[in-house]
Amino acid sequence: MTYTPPKVWNWEPQGGKWGALNRPVAGATHDAELPVGRHPYQLYSLATPNGQKVTILFEELLAAGHKGAEYDAWLIDIGKGDQFGSGFVAVNPNSKIPALMDRSGPMPVRVFESGAILLHLAETFGAFLPASGPARAETLSWLFWQMGSAPFVGGGFGHFYAYAPEKIEYAINRYAMETKRQLDVLDRRLAETEYVAGDSYTIADMAIWPWYGAMVEGWSYDAAEFLSVEKYAHVKRWADQIWARPAVKRGRMVNRTSGDPSEQLRERHDASDFELRTQDKIG
Repeated sequence: MTYTPPKVWNWEPQGGKWGALNRPVAGATHDAELPVGRHPYQLYSLATPNGQKVTILFEELLAAGHKGAEYDAWLIDIGKGDQFGSGFVAVNPNSKIPALMDRSGPMPVRVFESGAILLHLAETFGAFLPASGPARAETLSWLFWQMGSAPFVGGGFGHFYAYAPEKIEYAINRYAMETKRQLDVLDRRLAETEYVAGDSYTIADMAIWPWYGAMVEGWSYDAAEFLSVEKYAHVKRWADQIWARPAVKRGRMVNRTSGDPSEQLRERHDASDFELRTQDKIG
């Protein structure tokens, strides 16, 4: 059946996994204060690809000896609408995870959007981001490439392929094409360089890996065969290399609520939590 848009669009709750949560207006739906822990950084998040970017960076900073990067990671359950609580909206008026409160200075600073958080932390600690010159420009270019491209993968391909209440051939084909084009962009780049921005591991790799690395590893939307991800051999080489890093493994566990219980650390408040507080241990 062909859809003819009305002259004026009116909102009706959509079906599907996320349709009942979203609205065409911003703002809080209920009062809910956010908890505050003892560390300089308070992260409010979930282990989606965007959430993983930030926890991976925190764990990499700590592994590199930056003790000031200690953080509390509080679970925001977007399936329950936690992102629409008044406390969360005060940190991120866009009601999306992740959101960060930097309490390391005299005045708390809010930072939202995953790319902004990565840039803020990398500049704060002088790590995983070249200070100047062509290397910095290349890193930022790939970081913002990911920020601009991922909505086609998540909100486009992932939504229509995995979550929409009905399978729409045109939408799936449109976003599958764009996802594969992006994988090809990345594959061509990684045929030339060890890491995305060049010879060094940077926040660009941390931003891109949870989306495209996870895809070629077969973890995204149960779509590896559909997208023929085995064709992107250079992306797979890079994805395996990143996944071998212990800090990446830890970062991917934080605020996770699905999968193997031994890999779910729903909240992280101390380095020992990875050994003592995973879901298989606390039930």
